[in-house]
Amino acid sequence: MNLAETERALRRDHAATAAQRDQLRRNLDEVFAASADVATDDEHDPEGATIAWERSRTRALIEQADAHLAGIDAALDRLHDGTYGKCETCGRVIGQERLHARPAVTTCIDCAR
Repeated sequence: MNLAETERALRRDHAATAAQRDQLRRNLDEVFAASADVATDDEHDPEGATIAWERSRTRALIEQADAHLAGIDAALDRLHDGTYGKCETCGRVIGQERLHARPAVTTCIDCAR
């Protein structure tokens, strides 16, 4: 993959991840709105654990999406400053297969172990 293709792939991944994160935020808002309309006690209501679990799970997915977006932004910065594709741990070149599979990766396969 050349640098222009890599940048396009990173930007597509960024857009898809941002859209997914935004949908998760809407879902979380809906869970909060639905639970606000009902007098539930998460500790004692049989459905409470489900509501609490859903909020927790959705928050964790939003945090993962935010972290992935930050990784993509960092990869785009490396792409523009000429350090993209170099392992941040050992300085060696990251294999093309690894970069193709995970364009935002920061370490070579040896350092990732």
